This record gives sequence, structure tokens and C-alpha cells, in this order.
Amino acid sequence: MTDEASAYTGVGKVYNHSVVNHGKREYVRGDIHTNSIGGFWSLFKHGVIGIYHHVSKEHFQKYLDEFTFHYNTCEKTESERFNHYLTNMCNCLKYQQLINHEQKNSA
Repeated sequence: MTDEASAYTGVGKVYNHSVVNHGKREYVRGDIHTNSIGGFWSLFKHGVIGIYHHVSKEHFQKYLDEFTFHYNTCEKTESERFNHYLTNMCNCLKYQQLINHEQKNSA
């Protein structure tokens, strides 16, 4: 669910996409609203500013994945979230891989 901003053009090709038109003062239509996505981006923005201070373009998706996980599991306890994470963990980026990749890019 989004507003009518052009940045969301094409989202419907990948996801079920519903739109409210803020330009026409439409903020809610039935179950369609932007409160959830607005809350997510607020959480992400404050998390980056308060925790990381900077995110690189190279790893931006990983930051989004982390905050998406926290947002989607917000009703779980910390131990439930941790167990969920461990159960679904499959491919981790190891610190040495991160460092080696950045050294190659800066050389």
C-alpha cells in the first residue's frame, strides 16, 4: 500500500499494490492506507541515524533486510525473534568477506 508518488510506479508488477491518493485528500480507503509503510520508513530512518550513522549503497539492501525483519517480527519476544532468526538463517556474510570485498573495490 502506497500513496500515488511516482517512485512506486511499477511496484504492482512485483507485488499486490494498492494506492491511496493523498493529492486528492484520500488517506484511507477501506483497509488501504500508508500508515504501515510510513511507520517502517520512520523506523529505518531513525535506526540509521541512531545506530549506524551511515549506510553504503553496496550494503543498503542488507540494512533494509535487517529492519524489515525487526518490523515484521515486532510482536514477537526477543527470544522468539532470535529463535526465528536462527531457524531461518541460511547465508551469512562473514566479516572477512566484507573486508576483502571492500579492499578490492578501493584498490
